[in-house]
Amino acid sequence: MKPLTSLQNLIYQIGGILLIVGAILPVVPSLTAFAPYVFTTGSLMFATMQLQQRYQGCDITVRRLRRQQIVGAFLLLISACLMLMKWFHLGPLRGDEWKLTLAIAALLQLYTAFRLPAALRKSEEQ
Repeated sequence: MKPLTSLQNLIYQIGGILLIVGAILPVVPSLTAFAPYVFTTGSLMFATMQLQQRYQGCDITVRRLRRQQIVGAFLLLISACLMLMKWFHLGPLRGDEWKLTLAIAALLQLYTAFRLPAALRKSEEQ
């Protein structure tokens, strides 16, 4: 996989932290108003840097895991949109649908975070 530069890696890490903070903020009543902004900023930073990485190889397992990672990144962006729709009372989805998409995205991201490095090492050994 194409490695990220140091600036891109910093943006990636800050985006991940903002994602976690933005997902936790709705629990704190006095800070609930900031949650959609923090989460959306984090998801944009995190997903953009994840989509910047490229895999040029031909290993089927790595390609599958990379596609799952991309789906997880898009689900994070969808979660941010749903969160904004809830807080601004826009569109037909005004409930907590963002939590479902966030849970699915988190599972995909967690799975690929552990499997992808192992699959990359295995493909480099061959």
